Amino acid sequence: MTFFDVIRNALLAGLGLQEKVKEFLDELVKKGELSESQGAKLFKEWSENAEKTSDLLSQNISELVTKSLKKMNLPTRDDIERLNKELRSLTRRLDNVEGKREESGKE
Repeated sequence: MTFFDVIRNALLAGLGLQEKVKEFLDELVKKGELSESQGAKLFKEWSENAEKTSDLLSQNISELVTKSLKKMNLPTRDDIERLNKELRSLTRRLDNVEGKREESGKE
């Protein structure tokens, strides 16, 4: 199971849990143990807490991936672009030098 699969399954479980909480609260309302407004308030509070937790989890995963990539010492997109730019510049300079040699007949 890949890291992506674990995250996907956790998110799907969270969605399923949200539905179960809603069903549970609806059942309490039907039984008269909660008023509709109490049930709605509890569900809203639970949803907000779940969203905060999800955001925190996402942030932690992002930080973990960033730290892991940094430890792997992989070049960033900016590093690669900088090297490509430098390579293009060196290629143009080499082409100019070779062109001058050809013009002067000193190959």
